[in-house]
Amino acid sequence: MHDIKLIREQTATFVKAMTRRGLTGISETVLALDTTRREAIAKAETALSERNSISKLVGAAKAKGDEIEFERLRALVAEKKSLIAALENEAKAKAAELRDMLMGLPNLPFDDVPEGADEDDNVEIHKWGTPRTFAFDAKEHFEIEAVQGGMDFEVAAKLSGSRFVVMSGAVARVHRALAQFMLDTHIDKHDLRETNVPVLVREEMMYGTGQLPKFGEDSYKTTDGWWLIPTAEVPLTNLVNGEVLDEASLPRRYVAHTLCFRSEAGSAGRDTSGMLRQHQFEKVEMVSVTHPDASGAEHDRMTKCAEAILEALDLAYRTVVLCIGDLGAGMRKTHDIEVWLPGQNAYREISSISVAGDFQARRMNARFKPAAGGKPEFVHTLNGSGLAVGRCLIAVLENGQNEDGSVTLPDVLHPYLGGKSQISAEGKLA
Repeated sequence: MHDIKLIREQTATFVKAMTRRGLTGISETVLALDTTRREAIAKAETALSERNSISKLVGAAKAKGDEIEFERLRALVAEKKSLIAALENEAKAKAAELRDMLMGLPNLPFDDVPEGADEDDNVEIHKWGTPRTFAFDAKEHFEIEAVQGGMDFEVAAKLSGSRFVVMSGAVARVHRALAQFMLDTHIDKHDLRETNVPVLVREEMMYGTGQLPKFGEDSYKTTDGWWLIPTAEVPLTNLVNGEVLDEASLPRRYVAHTLCFRSEAGSAGRDTSGMLRQHQFEKVEMVSVTHPDASGAEHDRMTKCAEAILEALDLAYRTVVLCIGDLGAGMRKTHDIEVWLPGQNAYREISSISVAGDFQARRMNARFKPAAGGKPEFVHTLNGSGLAVGRCLIAVLENGQNEDGSVTLPDVLHPYLGGKSQISAEGKLA
């Protein structure tokens, strides 16, 4: 959410940022609404002062026995009281309208976010590894012989509908091993705090991280008002909701492995084959809460944490900066990490690492006490996948496939698989 005071004081900056987002004329609407709200407050305060002055005269008229003046003044006090109530109600209504408008506006992108309309205009900033070449036609994950018996979409459709999968046997175990490997790496090597969080959250938590009010159709809501989390970003970030933290406790770095749920609204026809885009999936999510001066460096650090997972798995990837047209509404800047999938002959997103600045903190009222004293300030928040477990499984299977239908598994996973190094063409760990 935006600070209306900053919009008033730095209107040109706000207008420029919203224009880059494709929103024009919004500043005039916001400022006009704010002016109406402030005028109602000022008029209410003036009427209150006048009522207080008149109230003093009422007593004097009563003491003098001037009943006519007494009744006139008393009626005037009642009139002012009604006017004050009306003005205060108007101010409250305009404040609520202004808050709703500010809650619905996107974040201000950093100046260095590249221009562009969509993902084709994202800018590559880093590339690691060489995509594997094959002496045979590389298959997509669900076509590999070793995988076919352990990845069942028909049974999942019977149970739940489209965009679900039932994994079993070696495939399910490798999926679990990947999540465990990611957690262990982030905890032991990257100094993130393992956190186990609910996957059902209250509606205000979805507002806190910006999924609501605009993107409710992308998530699932239960009949009793809870929301299924689209990512652990929601509960992890909201751990500091309403809190005033000590500056010395920053940064706070969390990691969690959870189920995630997305309706995939608006994605009809996209990635319908295999398990690339599912309604239910698992992610290892990273969240950092930092001092405002440290969020830029933290963004780079988190990106390296996610990249390190792919490097350990020996999976070729590239990192891009999202252009303005592809940037999420709640973020100021995002790095997407795209892993090489030989079955698609393309790089595909496996992680988004984003910095929100104080956008989420204002919605959550999450602040810190400066060590040097002074008023509490809003923290900065960041989030990123470290990584999407299902998509990482796809990458491991497709990059490790062999001509005989087996899959060679990355060395770092062997300890999690009882020393086994392959999935045989028959679907067994070997």
